[in-house]
Amino acid sequence: MAYTPSDTVLKKYADVLVNFALGSGKGIKKGEVVRVSGSESAKPLFIAVCNAIVEAGGHVLSHYGPDDEHGDKRRNISVSRYFYEHAQPHQIKFFPAKYLKGVVEQMDHSIFLLAEKDPHALKGIDPKKIMARGLALKPFMDWRHEKEWKNKFTWTIGLYGTPAMAREAGLSEKEYWNQIIKACFLDQKNPIAKWQQVYRDIEKYRSRLNKLSPKIDRLHAKGSDMDLWIKLGDKRSWHAGRGRNIPSFEIFTSPDWRGTNGWIRFNQPLYRYSNKITGIELWFKNGRVIKSKAKTNEKLLKEMIATKNADKIGEYSLTDRRHSRITKFMAETLFDENMGGPYGNTHLALGMSYRDTYAGDVSKLTTKQAEKLGFNDSSVHTDIISTTRRTVTAHLKDGTTKVIYKDGQFVL
Repeated sequence: MAYTPSDTVLKKYADVLVNFALGSGKGIKKGEVVRVSGSESAKPLFIAVCNAIVEAGGHVLSHYGPDDEHGDKRRNISVSRYFYEHAQPHQIKFFPAKYLKGVVEQMDHSIFLLAEKDPHALKGIDPKKIMARGLALKPFMDWRHEKEWKNKFTWTIGLYGTPAMAREAGLSEKEYWNQIIKACFLDQKNPIAKWQQVYRDIEKYRSRLNKLSPKIDRLHAKGSDMDLWIKLGDKRSWHAGRGRNIPSFEIFTSPDWRGTNGWIRFNQPLYRYSNKITGIELWFKNGRVIKSKAKTNEKLLKEMIATKNADKIGEYSLTDRRHSRITKFMAETLFDENMGGPYGNTHLALGMSYRDTYAGDVSKLTTKQAEKLGFNDSSVHTDIISTTRRTVTAHLKDGTTKVIYKDGQFVL
């Protein structure tokens, strides 16, 4: 029988997601509409979240679906897998514009609950079909971003642990959930108050980075698994502590993709498109991935990189080990990209930039201006993670240098 967290934990979890994470740390307001997305495996948390929205005076748009499982030759029990196995090209490319435009216009917030009944549900599916479907749905993502840039929409993502996810991470269900509970401060009397305290501390480092940013030309990340140069770019800001993702301890920016050079090896596996990619190594020259390899599922990695603009960096992020209570590999990017451990973590994303890291009014930033500043646009945004030891040095425009991150923590 699957482990189910207590009602107290579920209520605290829902409270954090609805009354803290949304609204950029302020929670929802009476009368606002929240779209809640989740699968059958997330049912206990899905119900708790919907109830918390009602208690806060909000309205629920339910987006609830069956679990995806690999099944066998006799019985396909995955809607997604069946679609990719049988859909014709015109079905892969179909975009329900009127429906999804209405969803974006109607909702004020979105909560997505991650819960995998089978982390390998799409194993063996042609990656070209998966990439083509992502490209077809890109306008839905673009519309949400445009609304967010106008401060009219917020979102968050939470994780509901399943037996299969725990097995994938090499943990018991209880151990897996202990990581979730600790990471989200659900063992605290008042989790929201604890989040606010942690975010005040993270804000100190974010503010120092933003004060330094106009002086930075390039960042140099050096360690046994990387020797990577990243051009920060003009008019950049660093973001953190906005409630996007629970948990989230990272401080990140979207650099000028054109100035990425060097190489990086990722010691953490990537779970993407219901597949597991391990042993990823990337080499960059003048902003583009010129070489890539992986120990497993290399074909999928290369197909993703071959997607338009997915061979460019869209995000660079660092997590301070002092903030994160995540100490175990969780086989889920949401948690693994926020891991603490002995050296914190660094992750970079291939593909889409977060245009709102523009140090100005992003709602007035045109696509042409964003391109000129080196912000990347793509249907892909894939975070890849390393938790090995590294030093990050800022090379300033005046020719001096300043170490900003060492041995898992910010040193600003």
